Amino acid sequence: MTKLLVLALLSMQPMSGYEIKGMLEQSDSQRWAGALPGSIYNALKKLEAAGYVEVATIENQGHRQKAIYKITDAGETYQAQLILEALADPKVNYPTSLYSGIGLAHQLPKADAISALQEHKTKQENEIAEVKHGLIAKEKAMQGEIPALSKVVFDHMFETIESQIKLIEQTIAIIEKQ
Repeated sequence: MTKLLVLALLSMQPMSGYEIKGMLEQSDSQRWAGALPGSIYNALKKLEAAGYVEVATIENQGHRQKAIYKITDAGETYQAQLILEALADPKVNYPTSLYSGIGLAHQLPKADAISALQEHKTKQENEIAEVKHGLIAKEKAMQGEIPALSKVVFDHMFETIESQIKLIEQTIAIIEKQ
């Protein structure tokens, strides 16, 4: 996913690795795309070695040099391929550790299981707040006009988190009745 995001940013304009990292951090790519901003340098090296990006210019900044990368024609083709692969990927990410914990919660004292689930619920509520913060930041950056495709992604993120909260609440209710 990191390679795709790097290529997507470079398809907008040439950038340095530092600028790409900043854009990924600003857009909270780790949360919604699983892309660690620090991994972009490794992705840039691999993309450059494969001929998908190249150094457009070298800028001098005091005693340091900064490479400005640009996407190549081959990189644009590869980016399209990665987008198609991402769209066709049927992967579903289940909260497997939560599922395992729920399945074994009966082995714990009721109060301990409920306390752990309440803590998990609080973390999910905090996650909703973080995603809302990201949505507000995107609205501000886009001057109130969030693209429909971005909006549908945010809506799905909220639904996913809310679904997990519902699972936790249902689990707590069952444990309380036992």
